[in-house]
Amino acid sequence: MTRFLAEHAQELVRAGEAMAQRFSCGARLFAFGNGRCATDAQHIAVEFLHPVIVGKPALPAVSLSDDFATLSELAERQGLREAFTAPLEREGRPHDIAIGISRAGRCGNVLCALEAAHKKGLLTIALTGGDGGEIAKSKAVDHSFVARCDDLRSVKEAYVPLYHLLWEIVHVLLGQPAVQEESRQDGGTPRHGIRPFSAEALYPFLSSKGESKDALGEDLRLSIRAKLEEIAQLRERVLEEQAERLVVCARALARSFQGGGTLLAFGNGGSSTDAHAIAQIFSRPEVGSGVPARSLTCDAAVVTALANDVGIAVVFSRQIAALGGPKDVALGISTSGGSENILRGFEEAHRRGLLCVGIVGYDGGRMAESEAIDFLLTVPSSSVHRIQEVQTTLYQVLHELVQGMLEGRGTPPCAL
Repeated sequence: MTRFLAEHAQELVRAGEAMAQRFSCGARLFAFGNGRCATDAQHIAVEFLHPVIVGKPALPAVSLSDDFATLSELAERQGLREAFTAPLEREGRPHDIAIGISRAGRCGNVLCALEAAHKKGLLTIALTGGDGGEIAKSKAVDHSFVARCDDLRSVKEAYVPLYHLLWEIVHVLLGQPAVQEESRQDGGTPRHGIRPFSAEALYPFLSSKGESKDALGEDLRLSIRAKLEEIAQLRERVLEEQAERLVVCARALARSFQGGGTLLAFGNGGSSTDAHAIAQIFSRPEVGSGVPARSLTCDAAVVTALANDVGIAVVFSRQIAALGGPKDVALGISTSGGSENILRGFEEAHRRGLLCVGIVGYDGGRMAESEAIDFLLTVPSSSVHRIQEVQTTLYQVLHELVQGMLEGRGTPPCAL
């Protein structure tokens, strides 16, 4: 998949330029998709709204895949085809941005929403897999990225670095005077609160004195290719180092599921979208049978009730106390390994006899010191983006191993 992204480097820069220009004039980003792609839409929204690097501006971003009450009502009254179109027609403005995600490019409601967005003047971006389907062919799509592969795991592994790179490019370009000037020329008003900043935190080789647009674009393309090589090397290294642990962990998970266990996944922010994805993969796999799995971050009413009445530190532990039992699995995911609510969740799970699996970044943080965690899978990187990209690979491989064992196939040769 790194080759796919490298081939799209120039288009990534063009899409980033168009997004940065619109954000500088106050644009909002709407992301949407179905099933596992809904978790990507959620990740995109939190990525832009809550920057991973301190000092970068928060940009208006919304996932249209989050509001179950609205989605289910629209599906009941108008059908699923209007699920994303209706809110876009109601809230979308001509200078906004729409990102539609479809694993094979054949989701009718995603295509319908992109066409409606294009008609209103929104910038439209599509992320698809397979051959791109009807979405990639649509003239309503301004920027199309097709991960030409039918394997859903590989498509997912392409999506995550793609929207991370888009985020980085947007933030680099937002600080460039040329973007502000283009906004003025197009009749826009630069958004209050976005000020020029040094891009060295994201791309250290860039000149702080400013570059021409063409030179900056070339630097960004070269950097994209370098980052993709970094991602590929880190994935290979982690899978090699964690191979034995992954297999042993998968055997323990398989035993839990054979005994009637349920997987409870949890995480904060971007990691909460990974928890959603993990629950989706285990309970509704592309092929084969699913196992009981749920994300503890899905129910906003429960999470906000606990956070408001007791405190954010107990939002997972209280749910595990109510829902978990000795046959079950607690899977917590964190980039830092230091989140108090993740640690408390594991401590409660351990007390109740659940199998505890952690996926973490950096050096493991406090999760590496916890005696409550039975298996810890670590991505040794100081970049939140690189950590999340390889964590995606880890939990997808873990699922393939578990599924192979449950179906009596042993360790699938393609998993590691």
